[in-house]
Amino acid sequence: MENNQRPDGPWRIEPETLEAALETEFASRPALTPALKNWVEDLPGQNEKQQTAPRLTWVNEINDLWMEIPRFENILWWGGWVIVLVGFIVVPLFSYVLADAFSDYVSNQLSLFVLLVFFIFCIFFVSAFIFNAKIVLFVPRGTPIRFNRQRQKIYVYEYQRKWNPWVRWPTTIKVFDWADVHAQMTRETGRYDQGYRLYGVVCKPGTTEIIDSFVLSWAVGHPKLLRGLWSHCCHYMQHKPVPTQPFYDERPNSWCPRNNIHWPEAIDRESTTAADAANSSAG
Repeated sequence: MENNQRPDGPWRIEPETLEAALETEFASRPALTPALKNWVEDLPGQNEKQQTAPRLTWVNEINDLWMEIPRFENILWWGGWVIVLVGFIVVPLFSYVLADAFSDYVSNQLSLFVLLVFFIFCIFFVSAFIFNAKIVLFVPRGTPIRFNRQRQKIYVYEYQRKWNPWVRWPTTIKVFDWADVHAQMTRETGRYDQGYRLYGVVCKPGTTEIIDSFVLSWAVGHPKLLRGLWSHCCHYMQHKPVPTQPFYDERPNSWCPRNNIHWPEAIDRESTTAADAANSSAG
């Protein structure tokens, strides 16, 4: 037996090697709980040294007081337009067929089962038409987040899209203290949303318990873009100099015939003014 081979075989893992492997494994686990689905990385804290130079992906407005960044989803908007245009033909046709089927049912020329089948198909196509019409006409493109560095707050514009086209799709504004916000990255493997996604996660003050989360950037191909975006947000909120030129000058092809982003008046005023200016105007 060779001197460097243990009696129980060469496959035995040395304790030092095992301990190092365990430390590496547990070091790659999220520091905040509960963990986000598909988590891959915790980004540096707000007051920690950022490992990536600050760089915006897109920007709507940036000045000494507040900044607004858009969040563009990876949606094939033209596909919705195609379905809507086809629906202008299909829905009236199915309505005519259903009316004719109902007439045949009344005259006992059609069974109730066949009538129900026609009715279900009609409801399905009408629902698909309404769903896609709401997608292309009412869903905001690039829902924004505003960063007010004087107030040290962020304002997240959320549009709650639902699978049911027959209910209201509401808009909500979430307001968070910047000090409670952390950043985590996930890796998405969906059909249309592949790549790395950046989340802002909100913890209870002084704890690592996540109580809310929001998307800071939808999936992109390379994580460096997301690290640069988070670095930019941290530097901006710390009143440090940051570049104002975004990485992308052009917006994604997401045309819509109307502006679907409407900030509530009170939130719009608060998110774009300093606290002392608001107090003086109120007085």
